[in-house]
Amino acid sequence: MLQVSGNPFQITESLNVGRMEKEILQQMQNVGELYAYPSIQSLLFDITFRKNMMESAKDMNESDVSFEGFAYATCNLTYWNLTPAGGFLIKPYVLPSDAIRDIFSENSSLYAFECATASVINFYHAMLNSIGTSMFNAYFPNLYLYSWHTDPDLGLYTFYANHYLPGDVVYFSNPDFSQENSSYRGENAIAMTGGKFFGHGIGIETAEEIIQFLNEKRRPRSKQSAYLTRSVTRLSQESLEKFAYQQRDYNVQKMSLFVIHHNITSISSSHYLRYLLKGTRRI
Repeated sequence: MLQVSGNPFQITESLNVGRMEKEILQQMQNVGELYAYPSIQSLLFDITFRKNMMESAKDMNESDVSFEGFAYATCNLTYWNLTPAGGFLIKPYVLPSDAIRDIFSENSSLYAFECATASVINFYHAMLNSIGTSMFNAYFPNLYLYSWHTDPDLGLYTFYANHYLPGDVVYFSNPDFSQENSSYRGENAIAMTGGKFFGHGIGIETAEEIIQFLNEKRRPRSKQSAYLTRSVTRLSQESLEKFAYQQRDYNVQKMSLFVIHHNITSISSSHYLRYLLKGTRRI
């Protein structure tokens, strides 16, 4: 169910949106959950961001980036410092917009990372394409790419649900992965239109095809199939409102960042949040 300003929302030609945006809107209307927006501006930002997430997924799929665990991660050292943990820390005086765009450029072959990091990169790339260069650089000056670590201003929200929308990140779990295929303990994937998903290291496939791929990475004689979990990660409502209405010259006050270096590839966002909660309790 979809509401704007407290009223049911109907898709009309006057909305002037494309095919991908219409499919997102139609799915919002068809599910039992209420999607409520205070204004049409907020709704349009959400569906634009979701479209940009899918476009970023397509761009990454067509690039030359590689899938690797943290021990073998690589990046373009012109823009990033490669940390001992396998993370990418933006260099001083480098524009964040340039560093993110470089991952999708002709230099993409210089990059290798796992699927949680890929999801975060796509969130940043979609945000850059949604809010523009100057605002992106103001909000995200100290980028560090590692697993599900993100700048607090990005405002990701992970929850469990019985449905997802195009542009969400979902998680396929592979509980019986073999030790030699531990990088495929699961797969973070961006939900696309047409019932497909982008999973870094797998490509754009249906849920059945991703599950089949993961099942080939199981222990011998395993009877536990991989499966699509109920985990969903998207921008929070607060984040949507902030970026939908924010002025470009806003003076952003940055929060200090806390990172959990866990060295386990392909974990879900909720898994990382559990690590983060344990880590912050020790401080």
